[in-house]
Amino acid sequence: MFKWVKKALRWLAFEHGIAKRLYRRVCQPTSEELGAFLKRHGRFHQVGEHFSLLPGTNIPDPQYVSIGNNVQFSQCSVFAHDGSIAMLNRAYGVKLDRVEKVVFKDNVYVGHQAIILPGVTIGPNAVVAAGAVVSKDVAPGDIVAGVPARVVGRVDQLVDKLTEQTKQLPWADLIEQREGGFDPNMEPELERRRIAHFFGS
Repeated sequence: MFKWVKKALRWLAFEHGIAKRLYRRVCQPTSEELGAFLKRHGRFHQVGEHFSLLPGTNIPDPQYVSIGNNVQFSQCSVFAHDGSIAMLNRAYGVKLDRVEKVVFKDNVYVGHQAIILPGVTIGPNAVVAAGAVVSKDVAPGDIVAGVPARVVGRVDQLVDKLTEQTKQLPWADLIEQREGGFDPNMEPELERRRIAHFFGS
């Protein structure tokens, strides 16, 4: 019965945009499914293919956010507005506004608790480290970290380094066979080998 309820909620949410909050709470979609759902019903200016985000990602102004292909958010915050404007208007008797676009080009990863501020363009082929505060554009191929975010590396160098490290892993043969980033059929054996390697048999 519960599977039927989930299936019905998923259908209502995806096809008709109905019961969206209930769908998210009951169905607990994967980051990929949530990305696909928000592509259809998230009010973003644009969303490319293979967008994924973890629940808890905070994007209060999606209509000003453009997302390219293969973009992943890990419980970050993306702001297209300056929250201090209402206070400044009241305190100084002025009428200010600061709303800007935020653009994520293709192949961008934004880490846990990173904060992206208004007017920023990131990528393509860029990584924002966990906890970074990004107030300026991130150039193609850069890895940024820190507060404020600054360049700490290059994505192509990271790929080269991780390629060599992966070849040395005791489970490298499984990684070569794996379909995508997660294969549920292979995961139990991968987990077993990792635990044996990390902690002994």
